[in-house]
Formats: sequence, structure tokens, C-alpha cells
Amino acid sequence: MLTQDENDFLTRVGPGTPAGELLRRYWIPCAVALELTNESPTKFVRLLGEDLVLFKDKGGHTGLLGDHCPHRGASLLYGRVEERGIACAYHGWLYDTAGNCLETPAEPADSHLYLTVKHKAYPVRKYVGLYWAYMGPLPAPEIPHYDVHSRTDGTREIYIQPMLDCNWLQPTENSVDPVHSHFLHEDLLHLGPPTRSPEQFTFREYEYGIMKSRLARGRREEHPLIFPNILRQGNGTQIRVPVDDTHTLVIRVQFTPSERETSDPHRDDPPVFYVAPYKTPADAVYPVARFSLTRDVQSEDHMAWESQGLIADRAHERLASTDRGIVMYRDMLQREILRVQEGADPLGVIRDPDHPIIDTNLDDTLAAGIITRERTSVRRAEP
Repeated sequence: MLTQDENDFLTRVGPGTPAGELLRRYWIPCAVALELTNESPTKFVRLLGEDLVLFKDKGGHTGLLGDHCPHRGASLLYGRVEERGIACAYHGWLYDTAGNCLETPAEPADSHLYLTVKHKAYPVRKYVGLYWAYMGPLPAPEIPHYDVHSRTDGTREIYIQPMLDCNWLQPTENSVDPVHSHFLHEDLLHLGPPTRSPEQFTFREYEYGIMKSRLARGRREEHPLIFPNILRQGNGTQIRVPVDDTHTLVIRVQFTPSERETSDPHRDDPPVFYVAPYKTPADAVYPVARFSLTRDVQSEDHMAWESQGLIADRAHERLASTDRGIVMYRDMLQREILRVQEGADPLGVIRDPDHPIIDTNLDDTLAAGIITRERTSVRRAEP
């Protein structure tokens, strides 16, 4: 169990919080690239408890700025996109993607007020059909090229899950809880009851997080929790995006291998699918919301994660021997938070722009025939 202070230490994600400062050392997906168009060049983004606006100017540059204009606080979501940036709809103050104020049009011609205005801005990069934001200190590291995201011998699809009404740590801890699959997902996966052998589930730290090993149905599979918030399971990754303290967006990037290198015409912008809500009413929270548990594994997971509460009460939990992966992850999380507080890069941060594709043990998973396919109701995004 954790004390309330210890729980806050690991769960809170706003500016200045210990976990929030750790998460800001990594690139985090903030939007689907196809969501920014000439007709809709701005998008509201809430990420790590901050209200932001993603936009693409007419010069083709993408920026992520604080939502509220520094002048009088109007939302830049309604700003006018121009060649050099975005102009606030209220008084026309113009900002570029770096947050520099370029114009204050109502001021006198000889005014240099614009030179004194600097707006909150974060670097943005496009990768595997998503826009990724970096909200930590500069210089920014590189976006890690994991095999699922970067291999060229297959195709990819992106699935946007319904918003989770709970803290990011709940779905992330689930990544090191393989026992739950034998019970929560039994009707769908037919794994059978777990044995009492400690060798059925093992965990080891590796260069990018925790490698899990599970013996099920007579075969052993290893797949990682990529620190701090990505699960690679089957032929895809689930990225648990911390929206704020009580909301999490899960983005799944799914890789389907082919027999040889392929010139995928959708490599830069894979097809995107939006998964229908798992609960009714869709905007309600536990215990009002009721979950459908007959659709797929993910709907069952959402029930388990959300029913723990908006932020799980870990002061009253009773961990057992099968929770050793969770204990290992919490220790790792606390250790890496302290590393950040000491001024060091945390686990898995990459500075080399030419680093090779990172192996997540995907080949062994594919060889074992562990392929995930979407079973639930989805809506494909318009190209």
C-alpha cells in the first residue's frame, strides 16, 4: 500500500509535480495528424493538465501553444491561421510556432510591445501518423524508434480508444499485471486458471523498461512495458497518454507484418479508427456508468481501470505475491522521478538522432502467432 503523499507523488501530472516532470522528459502523442486540415487547422489539446492549442500555419509549420492568449486570455482555438503563425481572434496578436509574438496590430506603429511578449510553446513532431509534443526542458531528446512504429516490412493502423475517466497510472500498472488476463478476460482469451508456479510470470528490467514473460497455453511470450507509459503487447503498442490527473487517452498503434519490405502508401499517415464508447452513458463515470463486457478485452480493461476510481486509493490496497510486477514498476517510477530531480535523463530517453530501430522482442511475438485484431465497433477517420 502507499500513503496518500506517496500516491500523489506517482499519479499527479500537472506542472511542477514529481510524476508530471518525469513525463515531460518524453515525447507524448497529442493528436492524430489527419485531424489538422486546411478546413480545421486548429485543435484543442489537454495534455499533462495543461490547456493547449495545436495548429498548422499556412506555411505548413505545426505549433503547440498555450490555449489562452497572453493579451486578454481569449482562446487561440478560434485564432486566425496565417502564413507566419496564428493570430488571436480577439485582438489579432500574432504568434509563431515558437511562441514569439510577431504583431500587436492595434498598438502604435513605433511600438515594440510585441518584442516583450513570449507565449508558452512546446515543440511538435509528426511521427507514425501522430503529432507528438515535448513539454520538458530543452534541448529535446529524440522520439524513440520502436520496432512496432518504425519497421518497414508491414503496415500500420491507429486506434483511438474512448477517453478513460481515470488516472494514467491505473492502465499503466495493468501492463505488469498478467494474472488479470486469466480472470477478467477468460471468456474471450480462454487462458485457463494460472498455475501456482512462480515461473509462469516473470519480470526483468531491461534497457527501456520492464520485460514481462508469461507462460500460457503451452507457450512463453515476452513483451515489454516501455517506460514510462507504453505497453507493447501482441503486434501493437498501447500508449497511455496522461491528459490530466483524472483522464487518460489510450492510443494503439498496430503493426501488421508482410513477407517483405513494402512501399506502404500510408506509412506517414496510417488509417485511423475511433473506437465507440464502452459505457453508457458515454460521458458518465463510475458508479453511474455501466460497461459492456461482451465486446472485447479492452472494454473489460476499461471497466477494471475506471472502477478503481478517478485516482485509485492505494492506501487501502492489499498487494500479493502476483503483484510483484506492479511493485517493480512503482520502484522504477520512483527511482526515475528522483533521477529527474537530480538533473539526469530518465530511463529510455534517447539523444542520438541516428539511433537504430529499438527491438521490443516483436519477432518472437510474431513467430508465436500472437496477432491482435480489432474486434469492437470502430469508425474510420476521413482521409
